[in-house]
Amino acid sequence: MEQNTYLVVMAGGIGSRFWPFSRTTLPKQFHDVMGVGRSMLQLTVERFQGICPPENVFVVTNRDYTDLVQQHLPTLPVDQILGEPIGRNTAPCIAYASYRIAQRDPKAVIIVTPADHAVLREVEFQRIIMQAVAAARDHEILITLGIQPSRPDTGYGYIQYIDAEKKGMLPDGLKKVKTFTEKPNLELAEMFLDSGDFLWNSGLFVWRADAIIHAFHQYLGDIAEVFDEGTAQLGTPAEAEFITQAYTRCRNISIDYGVMEKADNVYVLPADFGWSDLGTWDSLHRMGHHDADNNVVDGDALLYDTRECVIKTPADRLVVVQGLEGYIIAEYDNVLLICKRTEEQRVKEFVADVKSKKGHGYN
Repeated sequence: MEQNTYLVVMAGGIGSRFWPFSRTTLPKQFHDVMGVGRSMLQLTVERFQGICPPENVFVVTNRDYTDLVQQHLPTLPVDQILGEPIGRNTAPCIAYASYRIAQRDPKAVIIVTPADHAVLREVEFQRIIMQAVAAARDHEILITLGIQPSRPDTGYGYIQYIDAEKKGMLPDGLKKVKTFTEKPNLELAEMFLDSGDFLWNSGLFVWRADAIIHAFHQYLGDIAEVFDEGTAQLGTPAEAEFITQAYTRCRNISIDYGVMEKADNVYVLPADFGWSDLGTWDSLHRMGHHDADNNVVDGDALLYDTRECVIKTPADRLVVVQGLEGYIIAEYDNVLLICKRTEEQRVKEFVADVKSKKGHGYN
């Protein structure tokens, strides 16, 4: 375990596509989505045990969720929870964490991960992460992990790579990134899959602190300027006030669009470790434990003539389902959702309608 390896967990999102389970007051990263007795945030941090020491783990979240982070990670010191005053997408989030870590350890190698991903093969995951950390430590490059696609999924971004590696200069396995493509339509996704040189964009990154800060100066100079001005306040009692002001000056922009799509030192490490971003109910159906009729059930349920469903309900409520095929049945708190799996993209529409017609007690 290298003492200058750091982990940044991004845990500030709401996860509205996972409604009604994921709510503004309790987003999905604080839920036991997989039904294993551990929240997504807890599973994420545990996944990196042995890769970096506990004192090098940082969680970036909305300030409203700081107490939730402490509840789920009670051994994590409060000064390793970085609270954002408002959501500004992943670029300001990563800038905040990177500047904070670089001030403490200029030689830091940083792993950045979302808090709501699932990994089935953790030994292989750790091997890939350590391979990326070793490469980032020795080279000023920005590494993203690319997942070998198993289907033409329209819910993921894609990375196209080329095999023109710098032989003898970079470790084997790293591929030069050619293009990033946001979520494509089905026809384009099928073309990507057939071509063989596209990977799913996992949103997992590895780089040295100085490399990503240099990239901010090159491609997001306005955000770099904000954090350059407040570097001396990071890690001091003045940090919270500085961050409050800093975020009012930061654009809402993703790290992919702001840096990764523009930089010329971006590499991808192809990987296959049973990954899902668990962004939707259908992704839970793919990753969960299936019964003989291909249902995924988390709760107390009796099923009759029911197939291809995902059912997640409170443990203290018996649910009886008959005659459904390909449905989402999800209950949490004061909301019950019954929706065709093929129509799950409408969940955001449902949330918007509920908010406008029923008020804020349901979102």
